[in-house]
Amino acid sequence: MAPGVAWIPAGTMEAVSAAPDTAPTRPQADTVEHAIATPERVQPYAALGLKPDEYERIREILGRRPTSGELAMYSVMWSEHCSYKSSKVHLRQFGRKVTEEMKARLMVGMGENAGVIDAGEGWAVTFKIESHNHPSFVEPFQGAATGVGGIVRDIISMGARPVANMDALRFGAVGHPDTARVVHGVVGGISFYGNCLGLPNIGGETRFDPVYQANPLVNALAVGVLRHEDLHLANARGAGNKVVLFGARTGGDGIGGASILASESFDEGSGRKRPAVQVGDPFAEKVLIECCLELFAGELVEGIQDLGAAGISCATSELASNGDGGMLVDLDAVLLRDPTLTPEEILMSESQERMMAIVTPEKLAGFLAVTAKWEVETSVLGEVTDTGRLVIRWHGDTIVDVDPRTVAVDGPVYERPIAYPAWIDALNADSASRLPRSDDAADLRAQLLQVAGHPNLASAAWITDQYDRYVMGNTALGAPDDAGMVRIDEESGLGFAVATDGNGRYGQLDPYAGAQLSLAEAFRNVAATGATPVAVSDCLNFGSPEDPEVMWQFERAVTGIADGCMALGIPVTGGNVSLYNQTGTTAIHPTPVIAVLGLIDDVGRRIPSGWQDDGHNIYLLGTTRAELDGSAWAGVVHDHLGGRPPVVDLAFERRLAETMAAAAQESLAASAHDLADGGLAQALVDGVLRFGVGARVWLEEIMERDGVDAATALFSESAGRIIVTVPREDDVKFLGLCHGRDIPVLRIGVTSATGELEVQGRFTLGVDELAGVSRWTLPAAFGA
Repeated sequence: MAPGVAWIPAGTMEAVSAAPDTAPTRPQADTVEHAIATPERVQPYAALGLKPDEYERIREILGRRPTSGELAMYSVMWSEHCSYKSSKVHLRQFGRKVTEEMKARLMVGMGENAGVIDAGEGWAVTFKIESHNHPSFVEPFQGAATGVGGIVRDIISMGARPVANMDALRFGAVGHPDTARVVHGVVGGISFYGNCLGLPNIGGETRFDPVYQANPLVNALAVGVLRHEDLHLANARGAGNKVVLFGARTGGDGIGGASILASESFDEGSGRKRPAVQVGDPFAEKVLIECCLELFAGELVEGIQDLGAAGISCATSELASNGDGGMLVDLDAVLLRDPTLTPEEILMSESQERMMAIVTPEKLAGFLAVTAKWEVETSVLGEVTDTGRLVIRWHGDTIVDVDPRTVAVDGPVYERPIAYPAWIDALNADSASRLPRSDDAADLRAQLLQVAGHPNLASAAWITDQYDRYVMGNTALGAPDDAGMVRIDEESGLGFAVATDGNGRYGQLDPYAGAQLSLAEAFRNVAATGATPVAVSDCLNFGSPEDPEVMWQFERAVTGIADGCMALGIPVTGGNVSLYNQTGTTAIHPTPVIAVLGLIDDVGRRIPSGWQDDGHNIYLLGTTRAELDGSAWAGVVHDHLGGRPPVVDLAFERRLAETMAAAAQESLAASAHDLADGGLAQALVDGVLRFGVGARVWLEEIMERDGVDAATALFSESAGRIIVTVPREDDVKFLGLCHGRDIPVLRIGVTSATGELEVQGRFTLGVDELAGVSRWTLPAAFGA
């Protein structure tokens, strides 16, 4: 089949056709020949997000001015979102700081659509987290929905079946008049797209803070599973192989979204840089998933690349760069929803639910038969060449003629100025140690209720209940457990667990320690389920890279993650950087969101986060220190942020994780819940509310052993701590497990069927009272 020949389902010919003779008016194209003849033509490079020196560099690369199509391609591919031009010099640490231990399970690392980990038994797991922040502020529903769709297509392109997703969300203040608009839209978009796809949403996290008011964060994660032999990488190899575009038609939605929406701040007057956000169709994506999997199973494709940010510009340049280096494409063969689109707009369009495949000529008929079966519109755009050039034609005229590596790989790399923040010493000096810590029972009771009822710690069921967490029938753990867990293999019970964490308050106090605390918490959340953490994906959300203080924060956070992963022995497999999350000169808190993936040999041995039985002993693993700086208690009770984050002991976190894996293996732990935001108090509230079973606890032994007062025992956020409930008959074995790994352990209570949380000698709270405080916070703010 020649370039331009398309398969179109019966009954759709009345739709707008891509055929040149049916288009109303052919847009005039700026050809290479015309560019050579008009070197003095003024081009709107600045409106496309390019700096003057970047535009001059493009002219030097080409030896002439770029055509409008080339300018469009360079602008989107050299944007911050696509090129990582400000972050690349720091991200290289993830590739340098790698040990043999970290590579043991790594099948595919950074640089591909998603990382892939060997799960054992011939299975592999692929996962990735990415941001869709800026579009989700402009149009929350579609911004969030297409964020889910985009990350799922990354998973498909690896040859995997998507099996789960989760989201890390940051919104502005609950009481702000605009927050409800963003919350309803984002949550609605995620639930709509994920539920229609039939993917379980197995967890995540949501936080509210005024610093995210005009810069909400929507970080979407997806996980897929595949057999080792089904792994595919995206590249364009084999001269003569066909370049095929299939899926939804190309429209005007999302044009410029990669270079403009994701690379510029929401400053006053920047409305001209807010083009339409992409529009998603989950039903089309569901069909696309099944179509792709059948194409892979039939060995009908050499590789598949999803079309997300930068659309055809990205897919063609990246495929060519990763392959033999050449490609010839006829852009007028693209099937269009809008026949008035210019070639530049077609190149930049970020219309969703589209994929690009490389197909050998002899398999093209089989490929088209599969897409016809699934009624997926398909067009052959061109072929792979060995010229080393990406050539794109429009009705026979050449509008792009570039070395694809200059577009997709060898873009600008900046070593941005870095400056130690002038304000941070004063912030660190303002410790929470000066805040009053009452020992009065009534005060402690009131503070516990205040913390438990805060939107950041209250039940997230208003959000998570809008997501289907059990569809597909393989969910072993889901929200509100510490991590989501999914069964991979029905026969063996092999499964994976995944958790996301990010604490912007700690990041503001110390971005290095804050990043490591987020890493440690996600690691510990996975460990608390009984799974063994094996890999990391991260989404790095920061302010403007043109601010030297922001770049200092970014460099420290990346270094913290890289050093932390080395200490924990797990690799960073990929992720995403989102910069320019600020309004004017006010940036968000440094918010690296860390996703940790773990493996468990049998999901039947999973450990839930709450207790279900009466009379089990409650043990606290780890040490409590006077670490209230940046804590939820400091923020909620005293409206305070200052001091230094808790100390991170990553060697201890590893031993703690090994202890929990052994406890799961021997079925010694009935439940486990890590201590983080809100400290022991919040962990006890969560444990009680999980299944409605009460507890009686005492603080005196913690206070005596660790030298802390009652408020600190309850609200400290010292890292490396987990509460575990153990049946009495397993006490001796469990204690032996902890002592053998040098894990501090204290019996601090017992589960109780009384329906109360009793802090012995101090106060008692009914489960119903706790439930009322926790479960009605978000409905009261956003409606039933």
